[in-house]
Amino acid sequence: MSVTTDKTMTKRMIANEVARRVGITQSAAFEAVKAMLGTISDTLAAGGHIELRGFGIFEVVTRCQRVGRNPNNPTVSVKIPAQKVVKFRAGAELEEKVAKLKLEDSEE
Repeated sequence: MSVTTDKTMTKRMIANEVARRVGITQSAAFEAVKAMLGTISDTLAAGGHIELRGFGIFEVVTRCQRVGRNPNNPTVSVKIPAQKVVKFRAGAELEEKVAKLKLEDSEE
């Protein structure tokens, strides 16, 4: 596995890795990655959920209305309306891989 150790992977970097692993052109892999992300976005925007076994579940949930505080004026309460948000729950295989990461001193 030659995945980059950079903290951030772009869509292009993911497509390049897919192309390398599958043995297709980078442009074909980029189109496939774009199509997959578009499908995920469209499904979530329609209120559906995406289940990728071993990786995780993307779903739309309703965040309840709540009261917040203005950091510039903490004595003033602000009503934050209920809203739909995307939630991700990691699958077992992904959690196992992430659990093997070494803790860095800066994360303590």
